[in-house]
Amino acid sequence: MAAEPTRLPEALASFALRHLGPGAGPAVARLRASHPDADEATLRSLVINRGRRRVVAEGAFVGGPFLVFIPVAFCGALLSQVRTVLELAATEGRDPADPERAAELLVLQGVYEDTVTARAALDTHAAAPRARPGRGRTATLWELVMRMARLLGLLTASGEEQSSRVARIGQWVLVACVFLVGLVAPLVWLPYMAVSYNRATTRMMDRAVVFYVGSRDLRAPRRVRFDPSMVAAGLRATASLLLPLVGLLVVAATDTRIAGGQWPVAGIVLTASCLLTGGWWLWRRHSRRREPPS
Repeated sequence: MAAEPTRLPEALASFALRHLGPGAGPAVARLRASHPDADEATLRSLVINRGRRRVVAEGAFVGGPFLVFIPVAFCGALLSQVRTVLELAATEGRDPADPERAAELLVLQGVYEDTVTARAALDTHAAAPRARPGRGRTATLWELVMRMARLLGLLTASGEEQSSRVARIGQWVLVACVFLVGLVAPLVWLPYMAVSYNRATTRMMDRAVVFYVGSRDLRAPRRVRFDPSMVAAGLRATASLLLPLVGLLVVAATDTRIAGGQWPVAGIVLTASCLLTGGWWLWRRHSRRREPPS
């Protein structure tokens, strides 16, 4: 993908079909066995809800000092979205490893308008020789990240009308503000990215259900529900502001200086607090994963 960012959708669809397609059918079979009383609509709901949580968990990892892992987290979230679509196709009796699923993925992502064009693009991609990066690594990585964000639906909703210029400018201003605040308080990224991934994945799953099932009921507005996990994430993000603010206040009150100035001290305090809050979050996640189920 880094060698040829413009072919990212085709490369991702081909990779997902080879590596995720064979496991999608058994995963749905296990889910159906664990819920023997579930009808087809309930089974689809279970697949979508599980997939949406998986995408949010993958994507929200891009917080704080771990911004360098944005490409990895974006790719993980994309593969989780694709895996959910393949499982959804399996619930409708379609073979998730069939090459037709790759063409359908490209249509659902808004890359192509129909599966015929998507299949032709996949055939061209498979026959083309492997390219080599022609530009610097930074420029190539930036283009790759932007394309992954568009496929995820974080920048523009695939398959929907383009937003106005004012709305796009507002989105970029919001992203810039969250980024700047996130440099000081890493956990601010968690609720912001969780909401973004949840909204984008919901839109894609709606399109997938309409594509595979033909139902239009999912176009109706959803009722906003109270989500305790999102409230807890917001409180943790707000609390993460306290550590760097207290550190800066201590530096100002004690007039601590390095090389005759306070700016080096402030930089050290901000960096250390960023690493501490991010490390604490990772340690908490690791500890909870190792806890025995209740």
